[in-house]
Amino acid sequence: MEFFGHVIDGAEVASAGGETFASVDPYTREPWAEVALGGPAEVDLAVAAARRAFDEGPWPRMGRAERGRLLHRLADLILANADRLGLADTRDMGKPITQSRGNDVPRAADNFRFFADHARLTPAEALPMDSGHHAYTRYEPVGVAAAVAPWNFPLMLETWKIAPALAWGNTVVLKPAEDTPASATILARLALEAGLPPGVLNVVHGYGPDSAGQALTEHPGVDRITFTGESATGRVISAAAARNLVPVSLELGGKGGNAVFADADLDNAVSWSLRAIFTNAGQVCLAGSRLYVQRPVFEEFLARFTAAAGAMRLGDPKLDSTEIGPLASETHYRKVRGYVESVADEGGAVHAGGLGDGWFVRPTIVTGLPATARHQREEIFGPVVTVTPFDTEDEVVALMNGTRYGLNAMLFTESLSRAHRVSARLRAGTVWVNCFFIRDLRAPFGGAGDSGVGREGGTFSREFFTEPKAVVMQID
Repeated sequence: MEFFGHVIDGAEVASAGGETFASVDPYTREPWAEVALGGPAEVDLAVAAARRAFDEGPWPRMGRAERGRLLHRLADLILANADRLGLADTRDMGKPITQSRGNDVPRAADNFRFFADHARLTPAEALPMDSGHHAYTRYEPVGVAAAVAPWNFPLMLETWKIAPALAWGNTVVLKPAEDTPASATILARLALEAGLPPGVLNVVHGYGPDSAGQALTEHPGVDRITFTGESATGRVISAAAARNLVPVSLELGGKGGNAVFADADLDNAVSWSLRAIFTNAGQVCLAGSRLYVQRPVFEEFLARFTAAAGAMRLGDPKLDSTEIGPLASETHYRKVRGYVESVADEGGAVHAGGLGDGWFVRPTIVTGLPATARHQREEIFGPVVTVTPFDTEDEVVALMNGTRYGLNAMLFTESLSRAHRVSARLRAGTVWVNCFFIRDLRAPFGGAGDSGVGREGGTFSREFFTEPKAVVMQID
């Protein structure tokens, strides 16, 4: 089996005591890689390396153009190694290779290119004062950033955190999810190949509670924490950060509502709604897992949607023909299976889909559930969607807002007035109209309520990963 070590201070290393764990391929359900198992000792080494690289090294002292040149070189290497990076994520968590290699790898490269250019081109402010003074602003790196990434979009979301932190001159310690370690080590190898100095990007593998994740988020040597994952874990990290007075950015769970109005283009609505819930086997925080269809088109939409879902191809995620792979782990499969098996207990019916072989869950459509059902309130994180009719605009807005989450929402309508009106009323960080998961890296990304704290993207990432400074000079 291939070995994936920590990357600390420019070297790939094993754990101090030689401890390892296995990464399991969800399709074969067999180990495919051996991974260094880190803990507090490895975190201490990584944070110390990142601190030295920040306090004494060239990275924060480089011009933004020079840092940007190295980050563009890293983006080039990511694309040159697309097959290897894509396959690593596919083998780690079962994502179809067409998604990991075809979508996540290019987006990872784009993350570095965008933030490299954004840092280089973003202007500061000059503030002439009537008092005979002149003020201007500086955006200075904060120090060591701790990045804790999820397992559903490993490479893409790791780079979403790393790229702006590095572009603004910080150093990083990354703790990838234990289910998806491989691409993080490969990325760190490529960063060294691109010319990033030792200690600028460090990777420590391990578990969360009582292990590497907890040690990193509680570490007094960390200046920022960025985390994507479950809401419960986000609360724990937020409490730890508060004790150290460390700012946090938390992108947490979601329970996205999706409203299809009677005037919608149904072909378009079916196509996007299918992607919104079944991409990556529904293991997406932005998944449109609550689908509301206006009653005049409910039956027609449901028939089209069901037929399209039933035609999706399950299989080996390493094949280009596969559209839905297995769930990422046995633990997660058991969780999603529990929701599928309890539909009747909550008053609903499995209209289509259900459990497959191994860790597969077929595209599952559930009807007849009340708004109070667990399936309507809790994040399932699998290929399971509830479909509910509605009558009025006010009704569907209340249904979509009737959740503790507020990450995203979708609506399909041909009425421009309704699109603006409903978007303004929805409690969500992002609202997609007649589409899904279209991103502009300049736009804010994050959620309300149990979906997180803060925003990332564009100037929002700059504000998080820098300390703004005002300089005031006497002129007269």
